[in-house]
Amino acid sequence: MGVVDFELERVVRAPVDEVFGRLADIEGHNRWMPRKGSIRRRTEQTSPGDVVVGTTYVDRTVMGPTPGEVLELDPPRRIVYHWWIRGRSGKLLAEGWPGYTLEAVDERTTRVRHDSRLETHGPYRLMTPVLRRLAVRERSTTVDALRRSFEDEDLGF
Repeated sequence: MGVVDFELERVVRAPVDEVFGRLADIEGHNRWMPRKGSIRRRTEQTSPGDVVVGTTYVDRTVMGPTPGEVLELDPPRRIVYHWWIRGRSGKLLAEGWPGYTLEAVDERTTRVRHDSRLETHGPYRLMTPVLRRLAVRERSTTVDALRRSFEDEDLGF
């Protein structure tokens, strides 16, 4: 098994509750996550109701559909997602755990700590170095888009 762990941090000019709400709104990701510079094209919640631990979703990516679930939910402090890729035989090839820890800096500013873990299995182990670069780029794109989504609101977009 190949393992990749990394962390990113950004400061977002928005209250912690609003930042958490944006991260926890699975289908709302489609409004602020970029299409350019990202492998993700669209996200769909696949289980009914409010987002809770166990809520399922699928990310439509340039590499195909990637299912996932909400693994941890502690509003407005922490949310962790879990996704996986299986081969045609059903064997696990890769899985990831992108998580966000939010801290109110003041009532209008939030520190976002994004931690991510990626594990590769079977033939995907050979691709771990390439997948690490891809994961860091993809996760950086995501947290930057989150930050910009609040800045764009400030500018009237």
